[in-house]
Order: sequence, then structure tokens, then C-alpha cells
Amino acid sequence: MTIDGKKQTMKSIAPRRLLPLILLTTPGIWGCGGAEVEGSQEENGFTRVINVEVTTVETSAFSEVIRLTGTVRANQDVMVSAEESGVIREIMAEKGNPVREGQGMFRLDSDLLQAQVDQARAMANMARETWERRKRLYEEDQVGSELVYLESKYASEQTSANLRFLEERLERTVIRAPISGILDSREIEVGSMVAAGTPVARIVDNDPVKVTAGVPERYAVDVRTGADAVVTFDVISDEDFLGTISYVGAAVNPRNRTFPVELILPNPGGFIKPEMVANMAVVRRSHENAIVIPQEATVRTEDGFVVFVVEDVNGIPLAQVRIVELGAAQVNRVQILSGLEPGDRLIVVGQQMVASGDRVNVVAGG
Repeated sequence: MTIDGKKQTMKSIAPRRLLPLILLTTPGIWGCGGAEVEGSQEENGFTRVINVEVTTVETSAFSEVIRLTGTVRANQDVMVSAEESGVIREIMAEKGNPVREGQGMFRLDSDLLQAQVDQARAMANMARETWERRKRLYEEDQVGSELVYLESKYASEQTSANLRFLEERLERTVIRAPISGILDSREIEVGSMVAAGTPVARIVDNDPVKVTAGVPERYAVDVRTGADAVVTFDVISDEDFLGTISYVGAAVNPRNRTFPVELILPNPGGFIKPEMVANMAVVRRSHENAIVIPQEATVRTEDGFVVFVVEDVNGIPLAQVRIVELGAAQVNRVQILSGLEPGDRLIVVGQQMVASGDRVNVVAGG
């Protein structure tokens, strides 16, 4: 009986001896996870202490942006056509090479037109000399009739005009670049017969390029010409391109309820190609001294959003709740319109585990 009694006594004492040991090891158990909860034994009982990270609230410049998906267009994209009929005799520029405005690219057979020009020049010279002689006789010596005088005058003008017409046609037997750019395609070969109006080549001017996008109509009052924009491309991941809006459409497309905008980007290396997909961020508003915090620092409640800050009360750091009014959000940052002031120590890690008045231990951020 005594032995059994001793066993029973030991069983009843053992749990009481283990309880302090469990409490002493509690901080290690709570320490797993993003924020640690520690316990301390005080006169009034167990007090919860939560490890948190904080950041000091500061003001900074903040821009609200509208994110759009746009398409690249060439600054100029021209299909060149022949202006005269004939056989292609010479290729003067190869595709893929740059051409200047006015540079000859192809030459047509011009023998027939050259002969017509020579004939017209001879007739124009004869008519001009005849007119000059009859003019001198009529005006100075009063010899001849006025009718003959006028006939020789208009004959000279007519033959001169015909000469200019044929010379212009002869000039057009050389097909020239109407713009500067890259000869992107060539549709003919030496010996090809072309008629007036036949497409022969395509010239693309890629420097600069245009980026066009559709803006939802709700931003109609926010987007104006001259607004700053940042353009990025998924295929050019290491560079951002800066530009300004150069055109804003005057009407909304009834099919998708957007209005067009356009900006021009320099493209000296030619890396931006027409029809590329562009990611465009257009500045909607800019704020010089805004309070902006990480969006994950906010906690949603039934009445809106709150944040937690650390305040020292009698030398003890405590978590205090602040009701905040949110403004615009960009990526993972949000503007605070009210509820925070510069210098506040905002809890950015552990805010989901604290309640107002909890004692905290700041482990990072100061």
C-alpha cells in the first residue's frame, strides 16, 4: 500500500514540476513563422510579446499611372510604286539597306523617252528662236501682223511645256525613295516589266517609332498631350523607354470604349520593331510629398483598412492601431491619404498577429 501510495504521489507531483519547464520552452515553439511571439512571467500573469519588423514612414514623390498594352508602328511605312511603264534595267539598292530620300533605287529602260525628249528639245529651240525674231520685228520695226506675233509666242510656250513634260517622264524612269528609311522589301528583278502604279518596294522608317494604345474612357479627363509615359517590351527586358504623349484621340471607339493615344520613341539601334507589343505606363497624376507604404502592411477590416504602428508607452514598445484612408495603388505600394504621419514606425512584418496594445519586440527596422 505504501509503495502504491508513493507511486500515486509521484504521479500527482510530476505534472506540476513539468509545467514551468513547458512555459520556459514556449518562446521556442512560438518562434516558428514570420513573426515570433514570446512570453514573460510578470506580477499580473502571462504577457504576450510579438517580434515585428518596422519601417519609418517618410514622404516621397509618387505618380499614379495608367497601365496599357500598346502596339508599335513605324514612323513611316511606304509602298513605292512605279510612275512610268517599262522594263527594269538596273537595281540600284538592295533590300535591308538604308536609303535616303530622293536616292535612286531602280532604273527603267529610258531609250524611247530619251529620243522623245531630244525631239521635243529641238522643236522648243526652233519655236523660241522664231518667237524672238518675230517679237523683235513686231515690237521694234512694226513688221508683221499681231496674229503672227501671238502665234509664234504661244507656239514657243507650247513646245517648252511639252519638253518639260517629257523631261519629267524621263526623270521618273529612275524610281527614287520618297522617304529615308530601310528598304524592307523588293518586288521586282532586272527584266521585270512594270506598269505605272505597280508596287516595286517597301520602305520603313523605324527611327523614331510610334506606340499606339487604347485608353479606357474613364481616364478621359486625366490623359493629355505632353503626359509622361514609360514603355517596356517583354523582348527587351533590360531597358525602359521614356516618352511623352504626342496625340490623344478626340472620339471613343464604341466597340471597346477606349480612345487612342500615341507617343513617339527614339529607336537609334533599330531594336524596336513594328507590330511589337508594348507595355505602356502613362502618368495620370504626380504627388511631390506623398506618404506611400507597402500594400501588405495594411490590414482589411469590416470598416475599411488599418495599419499598426509601434509607440513607446512608459518605455515599453506597444502596437497601436491606426485607421487609414487609402489612395492610389501602384504595383505593391499604396498611397495613404490620412491616418499616418511622417516619422511613424509602421509595422511591416507581424501586423497580422498583433492587436492594439500588444507588447512588441522590434527585431528589424529600428
